Parts: sequence; C-alpha cells; structure tokens
Amino acid sequence: MASLWYGLPAWAQDTLLGLALLAPLILIALVLLPGHRPWPLAYALIRRHWGVSSIFVILIALSVALGTGLLAQERAIRSATARAADPFDLVVTAPGSELTALFATVFLRASDMGLIGGDVLEELSSDKRVALAAPLGFGDSVGDAPIVGTTADLVYHLTGGALEGRIWASAFEAVVGSDVAVEMGAHLEPAHGVGEAADDHAHDAAEFTVVGRMEPSGTPWDRAILVPIEAVWQVHGLADGHREADQVGPPFVPELVPGMPAIVVAANSLGGAYSLRAAFTRDGETMAFFPGTVLAQLYGVMGDVRGAMSIMALVSQGLVVGGVLCGLAIVARLFRRQLALLAALGAPARFVVSVMWLHSVMHLFAGVVLGLLSGQIAAGLLSSIVSRQTGLDLSAELGGAELLAVAGFLGLASLAALLPALVTPPRHPAHDLR
Repeated sequence: MASLWYGLPAWAQDTLLGLALLAPLILIALVLLPGHRPWPLAYALIRRHWGVSSIFVILIALSVALGTGLLAQERAIRSATARAADPFDLVVTAPGSELTALFATVFLRASDMGLIGGDVLEELSSDKRVALAAPLGFGDSVGDAPIVGTTADLVYHLTGGALEGRIWASAFEAVVGSDVAVEMGAHLEPAHGVGEAADDHAHDAAEFTVVGRMEPSGTPWDRAILVPIEAVWQVHGLADGHREADQVGPPFVPELVPGMPAIVVAANSLGGAYSLRAAFTRDGETMAFFPGTVLAQLYGVMGDVRGAMSIMALVSQGLVVGGVLCGLAIVARLFRRQLALLAALGAPARFVVSVMWLHSVMHLFAGVVLGLLSGQIAAGLLSSIVSRQTGLDLSAELGGAELLAVAGFLGLASLAALLPALVTPPRHPAHDLR
C-alpha cells in the first residue's frame, strides 16, 4: 500500500489528501442537503444582517491570510537562499563560525573574519581535486553596493559566461551585478567599509572603471561590484600577490599575498569535495565547509520555527472560528420565529438544520477565499520588502501545503458549524411563534 501511495505523482497525492481533509464537509453536505433547496433562504439570512456577516467574513479572512502568507513566505526564503548558495560548492576560511562565514561569502553581509594566507591558496590551486580556487576580499563599497575582490574565474563560474561587456584586463576595472545602477564605462570611487560606517574619503586616489555587467541571478551578488583582488590589496597599501607590476589573476606568490577572508572552491567531483573539506579543516589554521550543509542546519531551525508558526496559525484560526461560530449561533437565535413558521408550515427539521449549517459554511467559504487572496497579496508585498533588504529574489506563492492547510481548516470548521445549526431549530413551533 505504501509503495502504491509513493508511486503516485505529487498532484495526485495532494488531491487525495485534500479530499480526505474535506471529508467532514462533504459528508455533512451529503447528509443534510439532498432533497432540499436551502440556498435561497441561507443567502437571504446573510443579506438581512450583511454588516455582521461582513465582520465575520473579514475575521476569518484575516486568520487565513496570516497563516498562509507566513508559511508561503518561509518557503520562498528557503528556496531563494538555496539558489544563492548553489554555485558555492566549498568555502575555505579561517576558523570561526560557519554561519558567519556563510553570510559573508554567499550573502555578502559585512562580517569580521580572520584571514588565511597565500600558502593555503597555492595549495588549493595546485591540488588536482580542485577545478576552481578563487580568493575573496571584502571591506569596501560604493554606496550600498559591496566591493568584492576576486579573480576572473569566479566571475565566469557565477555567470556561466553570460556577461555584458567584458571581464577586467587591469586591476582597477570592475564587473558589476545586474542591479548596480551604473552605466558601462562609469567611474566608481570606493569607500572604506560598508553601510553607515563607510569612510568615503579613505581611498580617494582609487577609481574603478566599469567594463562588464553580470546577468541577473536573483542573489545578493546582483548588487555587488566585482574587482580584481589585487585592487583590494593595493588600495589598502598592501602587496598585490605578484612580483611583477600590473599583473592580474593567478598564479599568486604565496609570500606576497597579504591574506584573504575566504576562498571559494569548486571540486572536480563530489568525492573530491568531501576529501577537500576534510583536508582543509585544520585546528587553528583553516575551516572548510559546504554552504549547502550549513543552510540545511539553518533550515532545521527554520523548520522548528515553521512548526511553531503553523501551530500559532492553527490556534489563531481556531479561536477566530470559535468566536465567529458562537456569534453566528447568537445571530441564528434571532431567526427562531421565522424558522418556527417554517416548521409550522411542515418544513422538516433536517431542512432547518441544513439552512443554518449552510448559513455558517457560506461565511467560512467567503472568509477562506478572501483570506487566500489577501494572503497571496501580503506574501507578495513582504517578499518585495525582504528582497530589497537582502538582495534575494523572493517569489512567495501559495502552494500545495497552504491549500492543504486551508482544506483541513474548512473540514474541521464545517464540522464545528453544526453547533449553531443544531441550537437553532425551534423547540416547538407554537412556543417560538408566541
């Protein structure tokens, strides 16, 4: 049986789960509605008290929008961060926090990191298991765009060769990310530091000329300015890693390399990547880690947060629905005289129950539909805000998980909607018609 289930396509599994979650709603409808036409009367009851009904619908919509919007946003962040880390097979840094190193190298968040020497870069560059060993240098910026010193090989690795213009040919030429608002040929003056602490006059003698632009990647590197790492060393008054002047790129002379916070490594094989991680994880010297592994650990924490968020959303939805149904039960008592008249005219009790149950379910359906639309809009707005702050290309859309959660909500809420329906039928027509 398990093999049959796992052999089904994802859409079929989701459909079956959705039907199972909606089973209470379907079963109650099959019991109450056949043979009767309660729709016009239920709709008339809503129209008569449309103001109160609107409030109930809005409350349900807010609870659904909160739950679905937050869950969709969490999934969008997870997807965008995984996409950003995908080009970074292995990162070698000085010993410290892997999470801090991940944010600095993959997401370009300014962090204090130790430096590793040129001997590590030479060892990696000469290792047969290594396809790419690109140093990274941070610390300067132009406006809000961080300057990243590296080699041309990393630019090609990140872009796959998709580049407007050309790669740099000298130390003070630059390739910018797709979101950096400068023209080709523009001259950029670097500031020391990043953000509010940047010193605009620390490198007045330096100037970069923009000669290339990377294609959009949906990552923080779209906002970066990539320059030869030799330029980063030179503007800080350090050696540039070469014996000859004006040389750009490898090979570097280890004793002339001032140091770098990180080296991005691409291995020739998966086995080679694991052996490199083990070889370059040395106590007191270097630390090698897979960004994907660190993200997986972070996702584990996010999974706990997602679980807590889901529970909070369910609790809030339960409280809202409970309050709404209690309110509907009170409102339903206002219709006792009309329902008693129906009973006196011969309407069966099942018809009266079906009218009031449908009255409650129509509120639930309207609230859910409005909540799904509001949740999608809210998730989109939140994605745009987070994207502006992080540089990640977030696309938060409601998916199968959110729809299944809503299906479960509707199933349980429709079961609870029997409460106002069951307390409404008149005890005796003569008694309620007095």
